[in-house]
Amino acid sequence: MDKGLEFWAKNQQALQRAEQEYGVPAEFIVAIIGIETIYGGNTGSHRVIDALATLAFDYPPRAPFFRQQLKEYLLLTREEQVDPLALKGSYAGAMGLPQFMPGSFRAYAVDFDHDGHIDIWHNPTDAVGSVANYFIKHGWQPGQAVVVRADIKKAAVAEKGLSDSLDPKITVQQLEQLGWKPRSPLDAQQKVTAFRLEAEKGNEYWIGLANFHAITRYNRSVMYAMAVNELAELLVAARKD
Repeated sequence: MDKGLEFWAKNQQALQRAEQEYGVPAEFIVAIIGIETIYGGNTGSHRVIDALATLAFDYPPRAPFFRQQLKEYLLLTREEQVDPLALKGSYAGAMGLPQFMPGSFRAYAVDFDHDGHIDIWHNPTDAVGSVANYFIKHGWQPGQAVVVRADIKKAAVAEKGLSDSLDPKITVQQLEQLGWKPRSPLDAQQKVTAFRLEAEKGNEYWIGLANFHAITRYNRSVMYAMAVNELAELLVAARKD
């Protein structure tokens, strides 16, 4: 938490500008960078080219994906005029403060400080702008919530609405017909993701909105998206104290 508040304070100007230009609140950008690399404390020690080449040619289950990422990596090093043997990242080839894969770098990373070079490894400003751009390109809705808690009538009936994927496929109206009661007003025709979490005091039922889906495009996990949302809320609360 302290490192998150420190990162926010040091990069407040960039975070404010990202919020103004992209509509992504600062706390979500800070939360992503914190969860991914502890604010740059652990960006990975593997040479990216080694990691990608190993997975591309020695990991059959996902070889096509990593061969494409290896191609994207070589293209980005040419475009950014950097030594392809120099850059380091995770064991899977994810790079920089926000842990972008090479394909995501080429599609969403931005030169947010306008110095003519995109550097998500050592330049927090570029990292901040890149995360914000990633979110908005994946459907982030400015000013909207991420999730809404729901109360249910009968679990056996309500759980028929639970989503079998992270993509929003069921409408709020359909959930309400199954006994879901959102704790905040929602558009009845809005497509959402419905899921259940096991908590200390029993099951919790949640409705994931468009911004929830945007976060899961970063990492396709309900728990990841909820962790980002919770950390964002904690950061905002800590800044008010």
